Amino acid sequence: MAASTSTGTATRPTTGRRATTRTGGSTGVRHERGLRFQGPAWLDGPMTSCHLVLGAAGLLLTIGLVMVFSASSIEAALAHEPVWAPGVQQVVWACLGLVAMLVALRLPAGLLRRWSPIALIGVVGLLLLVLVPGIGMQLNGARQWFNLGFAHLQPSEVAKLVFALWGAHVLALRERYLTTSSLLVPVLPVFGVLSLLLIVEPDFGAVVSLGLVLVGLLWGGGMPLKYFGWFAVVGAALIALLIKTAPYRMARITSFLDPFADPNDGGFQAVRGMYALATGGFWGVGLGNSAMKWDLLPHAESDYIFAIIGEELGFLGCLVVVTLYGVLAYTGFRIARRSTDRFVQLSSVAITVWLVGQATMNMGYVVGLLPVTGVQLPLISAGGTSLVLTLFIVGLLARFARSEPAAIEFLRGCERSRLSRIFLPVPAVAVDPVRPRRHAEERSAGRSAARGSRTLLHAHGTPGRSGEPRPPAGERRTPGVRQAAPRQATARQAAPRQAAPRQSAARQTTPRQPRSTPVRSTPSSSAPRRRGRPQ
Repeated sequence: MAASTSTGTATRPTTGRRATTRTGGSTGVRHERGLRFQGPAWLDGPMTSCHLVLGAAGLLLTIGLVMVFSASSIEAALAHEPVWAPGVQQVVWACLGLVAMLVALRLPAGLLRRWSPIALIGVVGLLLLVLVPGIGMQLNGARQWFNLGFAHLQPSEVAKLVFALWGAHVLALRERYLTTSSLLVPVLPVFGVLSLLLIVEPDFGAVVSLGLVLVGLLWGGGMPLKYFGWFAVVGAALIALLIKTAPYRMARITSFLDPFADPNDGGFQAVRGMYALATGGFWGVGLGNSAMKWDLLPHAESDYIFAIIGEELGFLGCLVVVTLYGVLAYTGFRIARRSTDRFVQLSSVAITVWLVGQATMNMGYVVGLLPVTGVQLPLISAGGTSLVLTLFIVGLLARFARSEPAAIEFLRGCERSRLSRIFLPVPAVAVDPVRPRRHAEERSAGRSAARGSRTLLHAHGTPGRSGEPRPPAGERRTPGVRQAAPRQATARQAAPRQAAPRQSAARQTTPRQPRSTPVRSTPSSSAPRRRGRPQ
């Protein structure tokens, strides 16, 4: 149906990619419109990012708890323990992680930025302490953990998060004059130091995960793509050097290329993982009916839990897990695109690349596409401190999502319950400053405390030291002679300092009267006193 106007203009509706406009019977300009995917209306809502982060992470956590119960029950029974003990322990860690997530939801971005340099120094200290015999605990030939009694703390996991926040803080500070050299110099040397400490442990998987954080920071900072090609070449050379220096790494590469060449040693886990996926098929054998968890697949509840998911839930279960990680990836980049805070943008990109990249590495070596690195599947694999840290990171992403300008406006306009106001406060501003601004009283107190310091330069027309107006240009001082500073009454000392600029302005508008001889004021004279500035 055409829409006509009083001027004889008719517009045909858009069909496909082309829209033709006719004016007065003649064909106008033909506009080409590219195809653009438009999702549902709720996808553009102000709170969509927050809901997607919490929803996807919650579903992944639920799947992880169910699968940990299923994968660890047989191993616990063989160890003469209650079959539900590992699953209950994972639930306890999940509850602690939810508390950590609520704490992260209340943290301002400015607080994270202020404490990130100190946290980086603390992480370097932890990585040094874990190498000391008697302090760090050695398992499977690697000294990577602290024995806390009730759990094992791996400082490399904390190092990834701190490096992401610190790197985003540094790049956000240098945003106005950011160049390629300033983009690399603060971040790349710190990455080298942390990687060296991780290699000494050794923890090659943590080095790869830390490299994902570096890639996210440089990508979000605007690094040209040609430099990533050079980084790939240098990284491949370093990986080859590390493989040559450690025989077990060469065995992993060999088992990755041909796991069936040594199915009882180097390719044992890879072959059993493939058998589990092949047994599951499309629908799976059913929840709890896995055969590989009967002590046939090592680390079935942690490193190879994705294989148990494929065996019990089939291809559909694996597809759901991959889709949820895809939702996390989309939401993290969406938060970075919609935020107005540069620190939030860089942090969101780095954290998203880290989480999704680590999940890709885990699923990749389970299906045989990547070498075995030992990294866990975030939010699903069994683990105590790693699960708490991952939920804390999810809370940070949700906090960044709530600081979007549209989300802040929506939260301020809607009615919220008392618990929501207590646990989920509305961010004050969309761009949280690094340091809070000082009040006027603090600035005046700081200026009064600095009165004793000597001012070297003053702008033209501005008062000199102690708020006094500058002397007239025609009044010369004798070199080497110090003028006496007159004493003032108590009432003059209590006079406000704001009057000084007005006096200066009055002197500029009032014509000066030439004097034959300068008059030096004394404390007893009743004439107006003129203060001199000591040289």
